[in-house]
This record gives sequence, structure tokens and C-alpha cells, in this order.
Amino acid sequence: MDKYILLGKSFEELKTWTLAQGLPSYTASQLFEWIYRKPAKSFDEMTNISLQNRALLKEKSELGIYPPIQKSTSKDGTIKYLFPSREGYGVEAVYIPESHRATLCVSSQAGCKMNCIFCMTGRMGFKAQLSAGEILNQILSLPQGASLSNIVFMGMGEPADNIDAVIQSLNLLTSPRAMAWSPRRITVSSIGVLPGLKRLLDETRCHIAISLHSTDAAQRLAWMPAQKTWPLLSTIELLKTYDFSKQRRLSFEYIMFKNLNDRIEDAKALLRMLNGLRCRLNLIRFHAFPESELRGSDEEQIQSFATYLNNKGLQTTIRQSRGEDVQAACGMLSSQYKSG
Repeated sequence: MDKYILLGKSFEELKTWTLAQGLPSYTASQLFEWIYRKPAKSFDEMTNISLQNRALLKEKSELGIYPPIQKSTSKDGTIKYLFPSREGYGVEAVYIPESHRATLCVSSQAGCKMNCIFCMTGRMGFKAQLSAGEILNQILSLPQGASLSNIVFMGMGEPADNIDAVIQSLNLLTSPRAMAWSPRRITVSSIGVLPGLKRLLDETRCHIAISLHSTDAAQRLAWMPAQKTWPLLSTIELLKTYDFSKQRRLSFEYIMFKNLNDRIEDAKALLRMLNGLRCRLNLIRFHAFPESELRGSDEEQIQSFATYLNNKGLQTTIRQSRGEDVQAACGMLSSQYKSG
């Protein structure tokens, strides 16, 4: 019989399970603190739980915290970590250190169903949903975990397509009783899977980043098949019903493709589409890979595109590329790993 995985479980779930094992009623509180507040890497560290009860926990359960099995270090200091999912597939997370902050880019799925043609994860195909525990393990098992200042759900997978596990992980991340992260230090990305996106908007206070990439419906459909089911205009209309004037931030991600979406008329279309939304735009350099016919915009064009939009009042930044030499940059996460 498979052991019960503790990491990723809410306090209520831990309480129900521990009582069913005949453990004292306070055991759930002890476990919850050791898992999310300490955090412990083994049952032996849980010194306020009796040896007898620890033995029962070892027999019936496992923490669900396990280290990465591989790491790749970029010349710019970015580190890509590989974790095995419970389904046996590889999952990648990226640690991005900077002078004033340290960001971890986490994955929510092994592979992805969205099949965006500019993304290596999409080319990999969908392999498995990650549990809340598998998402949190990328954070808790990180060697540099204590230095983290920000978390972005921008790794492998579409967070809104695994919404139950993502929201469970966000609740545990931000609960004062659990990991006590500020929602303002967490950003969740989505291409606009509307049912999941609406739950993110309603049930969390984290920042939201929407993968836009083209204002033209036909062009976006050619690049992002999910446009057929969840049109960008429907996403925009949903976002307009929420208030982003306070502490919650809304941003749009826009990969720059040479001669395809990087002209001034494309910038004007962006201004029209985003008019009325309090938001910012992040321009992303395309990181080419052999299977793709797309090419990234010239640096001069990216800079002039950003300048034009900033001059027109749309706050626009150019995201710095990190970890490209170890395939850790935006759109490059992919793994052929399969255990067994």
C-alpha cells in the first residue's frame, strides 16, 4: 500500500488522517509546524513527537520532501534543478539570483497540454499533473531556499490547467500558519484558461501574468492552439472586472518575434487592447531552438518597441534573459527524464 504523502496537505487533511491512525489530536498541529514552518527534512527531526508515534508515521507516511536529482549551472549564476515527479517524469525548476533578490521559477505540470509552438515544454507534450506537495517540494528542498525573495509559477505547465493543486500550494505558501509568504512576492502565469484563471483571481491575492504574445486572433491561434477554446479577448474582458489599482499587479508577457509581432502597428494594437486595464507589459526575447522556424526580434527593435510603448503610457520592461546556456531561459524547459 502506498504511503500517505504529508507535504501539500492542509491542516484539516492532516488532522483527519492522524486521527484515523489513532494518533493524539495534537499530532496534526505538530506535523503542520514541522512541515511548513521549520521545515523538517525527516521525521527524526520532529523531537516533540514521541519515538513511538514517529515510528508509526514512518510506517504509514512519508514527508514528500526530496532533493533534486540533477542541477545545471549557467555562466550567469542561474541554476536549473531537475526533480522526478511521482509519475516518474522530469520536472524542472529554475533558481535566478540577482543582487537585490532571488527568484525561483516553479513548475505546475510535467510537460504541458497547451502546445504553444514557441515553447519547448509545449513540444514535450503533457506527461502528468503535479500535486501541491510536488509543487512545494521544489521550494522546500531548494538548497538556497532561505535566500528566496520571489516565486513565479512560470515553469513547466499551465498553472490554471492544474488549478486545485496550484491553489492548494498557494494557500499553504501564503497562510500565516503555514509558510507565511506575502502574495505580493508570488506571480502566477497563465495563457488564459478561464475557469482556472477565474479561481486564481477569486481565491488568491497573488500577482497575475498573462501570456499574450499577439493581439491578432488568427496569429495567436497559429502560435497558441488554446486561443480557440479560450480567446484572448475573453480573458481581457474577465480581467476588466477585477481591481488591480491596489497591491495586486497584473502584467502581460509578450515574446518578440522578428517581423511578426514587433512592428509599431503591433505596439498600437497592444495599446488599444490593453486600454482601460491597469497593467504592465514584459517584453521577452525569443530563445530559439532547432525545431522552431520562429526567430527573435533584433535587439534594436525590442528597445524601440519598448520605448514607443513607454512613451505612450504603457509601463513596459524588457525581461533579462537568464540561463539560456543551460536551457533554463523562458520557454526552454523540457525534460526527457523518465524513471524506471
